[in-house]
Amino acid sequence: MTLPTSEFSLIDRYFADHAPNRHDVALGIGDDCALLIPPVGQQLAVTLDTLVADVHFFAAADPEGIGHKALAVNLSDLAAMGATPAWATLALTLPKVDEVWLAAFCRGLFALADQHGVQLVGGDTTHGPVTVITLQAHGFVPPDLALRRDGAKPGDGVYVTGTLGDAGLALAAALGKATIAVGQHSYVQARLERPEPRLAEGVALRAIASAAIDISDGLAQDLGHILERSQVGAQVEVERLPLSPAFNASLDRETALVTALSSGDDYELCFTVPPERVARLETVAAAWECRCTRIGVIEAEPGLRLFRADGYAFRLERQGYDHFG
Repeated sequence: MTLPTSEFSLIDRYFADHAPNRHDVALGIGDDCALLIPPVGQQLAVTLDTLVADVHFFAAADPEGIGHKALAVNLSDLAAMGATPAWATLALTLPKVDEVWLAAFCRGLFALADQHGVQLVGGDTTHGPVTVITLQAHGFVPPDLALRRDGAKPGDGVYVTGTLGDAGLALAAALGKATIAVGQHSYVQARLERPEPRLAEGVALRAIASAAIDISDGLAQDLGHILERSQVGAQVEVERLPLSPAFNASLDRETALVTALSSGDDYELCFTVPPERVARLETVAAAWECRCTRIGVIEAEPGLRLFRADGYAFRLERQGYDHFG
């Protein structure tokens, strides 16, 4: 195997010439800066995430899945703002140059980029003690239509896309803390390693939702960010949480509910909708490829209150993931 002899040959070999070539990129990879042409009448949405080996992903995990996820978690942030993705930059720290790993990583990264019309326009590669992936994504959203966390009002319904807890189940199984039901491993593992950002749903919610966030650190914690920024509270009925058949088949009911509320890496959308826009939401959501489930209601009293169907409170000791918790 012939290894690249420098940082620059590594960039040329794996990153420089990959399609798509967007018309709004005047100059991409290969210079000190990229030259980009934001469209007239659009706001630029910018997000950034860092993934560290054996913190955010297992170092021995499928590198194609790692490449997919590195971009997906950023696209999920854009989806939560109702933005359409456009560009990305990548900073990659590697303990060594492994061409097999890099080729697979790039396959996963660029397959998702191609799917959503994202062009990699710059970045950096460095040597370091562990693999660290920092990716920044850029997208566009019309003025005054960006979804934010601070718009929820009392009476708004609380909704989520897709199903919750699958990624948390996969992580628990990998750590020996849970067992995935027979025949369900591939589905559950894909939910952890290859999340699908809800970009089309985010765009569709621009004129419908009053607030939104993507669920990266657990539903209870992330919904809490909406409540804090909007200065409201919420009541959530835990039996309404959307759970996949694979998830239900793998966990007892109490463990399932706790996992769905507090585990991270779902990358679904949590959003609020005023009563007068619910019919519009139902019409739009009928065409989505994922589920859309109402789980609760926004209230004036601050705080998140979890209830069972019989009205009794549901106790949750840990609301979600915290890097420094």
